[in-house]
Amino acid sequence: MNLKLLFILVFLGCTLACTQEVKKETTLENKIDRKTVVSRHNVHLTEIDTLASLTLGNGNFAFTTDVTGLQTFPDFYEKGIPLGTQSNWGWNAFPNTEAFDFKETLLDYDQNGRNVSYAIQVKSPQHAKDAAEYYRSNPHRVHLGNLGFDLTKKDGTPVKPEDIEAVDQTLDLWTGILISNFKVEGVPVKVITSSSQEQDAIGISVESALLNTGQLKIRLRFPAATARWSDYGTQWKNPKHYTSTLTTNYDNTAVINRSLDSLSYTVGLKWEGEAKVIEKKQHYFSLAPKGEKIAFTCTFSDKKIDELPTVNTVYASSSTGWEAFWQSGGIVDFSGSTDSRAAELERRVVLSQYLTKAQTSANMPPQETGLTYNSWYGKPHLEMHWWHGVHYPLWGRPQLLENSLGWYNTAFQNAKDLAARQGFDGARWQKMTDPYGDEGPSSVGAFLVWQQPHFITFAELMYRADTTETTLTTYKDRVFATADFMASFPDYDEKNDRYVLGPPVIPAQERFEKTETYNPTYELAYWNWALKTAINWKKRLGETVPENWQKVLDKLSALPIQEDYYLATESATDSYTNPEFLTDHPSVLGAYGMLPETSLLDKPTMQHTFDKVWEVWIWEDTWGWDFPMTAMTAARLGMPDKAIDALFMDVQTNTYLKNGHNYQEERLTLYMPGNGGLLTAVAMMCAGWDGNKLKNPGFPNDGSWDVKWEGLEPFF
Repeated sequence: MNLKLLFILVFLGCTLACTQEVKKETTLENKIDRKTVVSRHNVHLTEIDTLASLTLGNGNFAFTTDVTGLQTFPDFYEKGIPLGTQSNWGWNAFPNTEAFDFKETLLDYDQNGRNVSYAIQVKSPQHAKDAAEYYRSNPHRVHLGNLGFDLTKKDGTPVKPEDIEAVDQTLDLWTGILISNFKVEGVPVKVITSSSQEQDAIGISVESALLNTGQLKIRLRFPAATARWSDYGTQWKNPKHYTSTLTTNYDNTAVINRSLDSLSYTVGLKWEGEAKVIEKKQHYFSLAPKGEKIAFTCTFSDKKIDELPTVNTVYASSSTGWEAFWQSGGIVDFSGSTDSRAAELERRVVLSQYLTKAQTSANMPPQETGLTYNSWYGKPHLEMHWWHGVHYPLWGRPQLLENSLGWYNTAFQNAKDLAARQGFDGARWQKMTDPYGDEGPSSVGAFLVWQQPHFITFAELMYRADTTETTLTTYKDRVFATADFMASFPDYDEKNDRYVLGPPVIPAQERFEKTETYNPTYELAYWNWALKTAINWKKRLGETVPENWQKVLDKLSALPIQEDYYLATESATDSYTNPEFLTDHPSVLGAYGMLPETSLLDKPTMQHTFDKVWEVWIWEDTWGWDFPMTAMTAARLGMPDKAIDALFMDVQTNTYLKNGHNYQEERLTLYMPGNGGLLTAVAMMCAGWDGNKLKNPGFPNDGSWDVKWEGLEPFF
């Protein structure tokens, strides 16, 4: 071979190898250090803050602690972030001693010339009113137990919150392990707490001289189920027929069987070292160790517990489970940004990922307060499932949405029965419901329809994550039944040759009289998108598209316009002049924020609508997901400055606490749809949506935002 040619080949080979190595190094350099991003937002507390309670959980079960690392001061914390222990299986129902019949909650409303029954909060007669409240509040989610410390001073008096000194508590987000240090009368206490990711179990280790003196014991108390709208886990007086029975107490193990009305469950304690459990009084047990260290686990189960985990098993489960979570899916790094809001946005994003995984990622749609404490009796609201669940596939974790979609099979027959009762086809998905898919009477919820297309959204997201026939066959029955209802629900307006939504109907903006309202803008756009998507599912499967689906889609009413902006509903021509209609959710923006551009939408009109809403809306009277929704619309309209401003609007319901929770008001101190909405908006602002060509389209391109991300997926 020619030496010159050989030299050139060797040179080119070296150059290629070097180039490949540079590319490899560049890729490694550009790869986000996930642990650094996550860990810089570890929650660190140095004082008691009742709004900074910290939760450990696995999505199906959660345990919320105070500064002691356990649940020592539940009464003190109840009006902040309460110290709950809740699960998706822990539901109780009071006996129906008054022989209430669900039919008593039904009232007929005229719908296009025929009577349609709706389950509402009837006001009379008294028995029917009581029936509605019974079915609203039963079943109700319960607090499974309060695990805390019995702490006493040297003089024997109980330690109060103000006696806790030198607080130094850190939640390590990367491992899910909570380390709590504090002092009582100058004596240190160190507590390490974690939650198993496979079992509903907590692992705890405690070190303190107070153990040896008997001033520190572990306390397990069982609060009563209340069936109130909110339940803080602090009702200590149990009904006489409730029992908490110590059935096993030997070999470092104790088992307590708990029986309520319809719920029975087991609590198991397993410890290392010398200790004993005593029943201090009814529903109140004490674990008294000897020495200056104790390590133990507390496991909750609605089934027989065959084997209790060790502390090391729980710690390992927490560490490996959380690390696997953070190493999967999406991550966003804002550290290169100069905008003063960037660090706070990153904090909210990281903590929202932690909170939603710990509380809303398991086997059924969650309640709005997750697994911390009850709101609306602990029941899920299906219109909120969009905000709880859509972010998971966008953050590259579709399985965490999929976990809850099996529940729709449980509820499927009830949804079909509801549609049939009202004279419609297919399945009408409930609004306020329970683990079994039963309907909760509601004078507002019964008339909402924006939860109806959600299942098609979920199924389409799952198909984008796995475009196989298996996905189509898994979800098709529920997708098609959803569309069957959507095609049968609108009324045909013969005069104008169009299909109309309502009356009766209540939009997502719950400010309009149901019997007078028709054609809400967001719902019309959602109907259009969902029917088109269901038709695409038929085509993907090679099945015939039902004629009525296409007919309703083709003749669905246009989005209502006044001047050059969209009305909230066609029936509310005073949408922007009546102050009452300028509160609650500005859901008109959802028609091009939560949804892509549909054939019904005119973008210039939506631009005018956005400007109008931004100017006149009473933002102080809104909810936590309204700000992400507004940001999503701004991003799609090409206004990234407004998207950022929306996420940081200075309004109480847009507050994010030290622990990452989205605070709303005194009765609703946390609101998980706000966290889920934030994650959905940020994913869109980074990865964009179908048809978008811009990099990080939701962030200003002026040099103030340096946004790096991995593992995100574009939205529709």
